Amino acid sequence: MGGAVSGGAAVGDAAGATTTYPVALNVYDLTPINNYLHWCGLGIFHSAVEVHGSEYSFGAHDYPSSGVFEVEPKNCPGFIYRCTVYIGRTSMSPMEFREFIQRMASEYHGDTYHLISKNCNHFTDDLSTRLTGKPIPGWVNRLARLGAFCNCLLPESMRLESTETKNLADCRFSDDSRTTSNDNFDEDDLEEKHLLPTSSVGEDAIVKEVHR
Repeated sequence: MGGAVSGGAAVGDAAGATTTYPVALNVYDLTPINNYLHWCGLGIFHSAVEVHGSEYSFGAHDYPSSGVFEVEPKNCPGFIYRCTVYIGRTSMSPMEFREFIQRMASEYHGDTYHLISKNCNHFTDDLSTRLTGKPIPGWVNRLARLGAFCNCLLPESMRLESTETKNLADCRFSDDSRTTSNDNFDEDDLEEKHLLPTSSVGEDAIVKEVHR
């Protein structure tokens, strides 16, 4: 479903041309069920955008502050790395991107995360589109779109609501297997995931958090 990233360095197409940098999508499995579902073009995935040597994604917590976090590429704690998909290139320099992602983080608070309407894959699709003009592959978030289409058939705790979104920590599947939402953070676990600040743009202080 995906290919390896090619061209990890900055590229200028011609003398005086704008330098561009590769943007890739790293996809992770949330459950071993994906080994069966992916043959049908489905799966339960976590995704993150890799750019300028770091990886960025979005997860849930209980506070009205940024849920956007930064980790080492292809090593997001609690997930099983599946593949990398090359998306395109961006002309943002590392400094420009840092300012941009900190501004964007203010649009994705942890307490607004919703498994169907605003999950990590919605974030990476938004980020990829803003950076390259190209969305992420449709199969990465296909189950969420199907869930939105079949909203009335979902359990009440997972239904889309007009007035609010909810944190969803757990998801149970038809074969009675269970996965914890690996996009969910706990305030008391402060080790591996780095939440981006949403206060002062350009501020380098990073809060460390780890998924349960």
